[in-house]
Parts: sequence; structure tokens; C-alpha cells
Amino acid sequence: MRISNLLKVALRSLNRNKMRTFLTMLGIIIGVASVIAMLAIGQGSKQNVQASVASLGINSIMVFPGSSNQGGVRGGAGTTATLKVDDALAIAERCDLVDHVSPVVQTRAQVIYGAQNWNTTIVGGNNDYFYIRNLNIETGNTFTEADLRAASKVCVLGQTVVTNLFGAGANPIGRTIRINQIPFEVVGTLSPKGQNTFGRDEDDIIIAPFNTVYKRLMNSTYINMILVSAISQNSMDAATAQIGQVLRQTHKLGPGTPDDFTIRNQAELSNIFGSVTKEMTILLAAIASISIVVGGIGIMNIMLVSVTERTREIGIRMAVGAKGSHVMTQFMIEAIFIGILGGILGIVLGVLVSMLVAHFAGWPISITLFSILLSSIFSVVVGVFFGWYPARKAANLDPIDALRYE
Repeated sequence: MRISNLLKVALRSLNRNKMRTFLTMLGIIIGVASVIAMLAIGQGSKQNVQASVASLGINSIMVFPGSSNQGGVRGGAGTTATLKVDDALAIAERCDLVDHVSPVVQTRAQVIYGAQNWNTTIVGGNNDYFYIRNLNIETGNTFTEADLRAASKVCVLGQTVVTNLFGAGANPIGRTIRINQIPFEVVGTLSPKGQNTFGRDEDDIIIAPFNTVYKRLMNSTYINMILVSAISQNSMDAATAQIGQVLRQTHKLGPGTPDDFTIRNQAELSNIFGSVTKEMTILLAAIASISIVVGGIGIMNIMLVSVTERTREIGIRMAVGAKGSHVMTQFMIEAIFIGILGGILGIVLGVLVSMLVAHFAGWPISITLFSILLSSIFSVVVGVFFGWYPARKAANLDPIDALRYE
């Protein structure tokens, strides 16, 4: 018997029970849609994390103070003060794999302009800070080298601070704000960057000359971190090792003495967060795949019922010359058709669900060709796997017993 005839018989059989066919497909539809939506959300989160890590700066390396160890209780990086301005100068002078270095101090303060006030983050750095963090100036300028040396009371505002102090779209250049009651002249504003993956508003910031924040606002002998830019992305690991050697020398750490600082580079952060999001994506996809398996069990169940209902029909067909292979092929076609059509509808539903999630929940999504192909192949494999046993059972029926079946 020709395949075209078997295909017509199979489709006619499915058409006779439209509702049952649709309900059988439903498990596959939901499963495929779930896989595509979960992969889209996971992949979107991964790309968002990578973009956030990239926003940290150009080939950036971050040096933090070391961890505390008081009473046998160890704290994380930055829990003890160990970094000084001299460390940043030593890195700039002695590390040939580094091209930009900025000591960084950071605090929070109440900022006032007229009747408006706002609590924000105050960062002290040099002009290399803008380059390393890839910060662009929207209006005005950054501070000058003379401002850095003289600890001038000038600052650059993020857009969130501009909006809350002066109003949306205002030009604050040349105006004077007060930070902890100290007057600062606004010399520039930053281009907006928005929120990062961790929910932090990148525009809620004021940047002032390092010496100004270090001496006038904090009055501390230690700094919060050192921000470094390697000469190239390929040299980041070597630059990290070089920085570690210089800091061990400046801190006079002997052999076997643990570092009293922590170094993190952009590549490490990207790998750490990338592996986390990858594991979460795989977990979500695995959970969603269970729905496809459940849908496959539904196909097997319905096909077994169909074999039982059509036992006399199978007996008549065998009696007039149909072979067992013909009967098996017919039932396999029915199962595969249910899997393919369910997969197509599931892909459409999965894409729509992903778009709705992105629109209403604001979550980043990324629908890839890989997720669509994976879901399509999975749905076909499920149709073949769970349709084989009922088809084999139908093919192995004895024609005489089938004709006697009531």
C-alpha cells in the first residue's frame, strides 16, 4: 500500500475525532510552549547579565580590600580596610599591562538644591574613572587635572539626580548644589544608562574629583576600591596576576601569607553569572520538558484506546490483504502527525507567551532558533517513541480474533 493512501487513512481517522485529537495534542502544545518560553526567559536573563557586566567598564579589573578574620569569623571581600592611594599609584607605575587606573572612594549623602533634596551615591575618582566605566558626558564636561590636584568642589551628575533636583530635561550646568552642606558646582551630566541586572539605578550617582571626596567628605586614610583597565581583553588574566604581585609587594606580604585584597576582572564576573544563568536555564527547560513527556504519555494512551476501538476495522483490512507493516505505518503516521502539529502550535504559543511576558512583566527574553529546533525535534521524537507501542500492538493483531472482536 502506498504511503499516500496510508496518510489519507490516518488523517481521515484523526478527523473523525477532532476533539480527542486536539486534547491529545494539548500536552505536546503546552510542553513545547513551556520549553520555548523558559529558554527565552533564561537566555534573555543571560544576555542581560552579560550586558550589565559589560557596563562595568572597558576591560575593567576591580581591586577590593581584603576580608576580615576576627575571632575566627571570616567576612567577605571589602570587610576590612587595606587599600590606600599609594597602591593605585604603584599599579599605574609598575604594571605595564594596565593603561588606566583610578582610586575610588564612595559614600552616600543628602544632596540639596533650593527646596529639593535627594539621597544618592557620591563617587570620588579621577578622569580615568569615566573611561574605565565607559561613562559618556551628556552636557558640560568632566573635571580637569587642576580640579583633581586642588580638590575643587565640582561634580558631574547622573540623570536620576538631575531629575530629582532640577526636574526632567533641566540643564544644571553652572548651578551649585550642596552635598553634606558643602557647595559643589555642577560641571557636567552623564548620559543615561538605566538599571543594571541587579536592579541598581546606574544614573543615581554623583561623581566628584577623588581628592575632594577623599578629603572633604570622607576624611579617611583608606579607599574603597581601585578600578583598573587592562590594555586588552586578552591580557586581563595576566594583568590581574601582575596587579596581585605588585600589591603583595606594597603590602609587604611574605610567602604563604594570604592576600589582604581581592581582585575581580570582567571575564571572571561574566563567567560566574553566565554559569548561574545557564544552570537556571537548563533547570527551567528540564522542568518544562516534563510537560512534553506527559503529552507523549497522552498520545500513547489515546492511541491504545484507538487500537481497541478499531480492532474490527484492522481485522477487515488485514482480511482483504493489508499487511501488519501497513497497519503499523498508519498508526505511526497518526502519532507523528499529532506530535508535529502539536509542536507547531506549541511553538506559536511559546513565542506569544514569551512576548507577553516581556511586554507585561518587563523581563528580558531572547527567542533563539536553537530553542525552536530543539522543541520541534523533541515533539517529533515523542510522537515516534510513544506511538510505536500502540502501532506495534495494532500490527500484531490476529485477523481472525480481530474480526470476532465486539
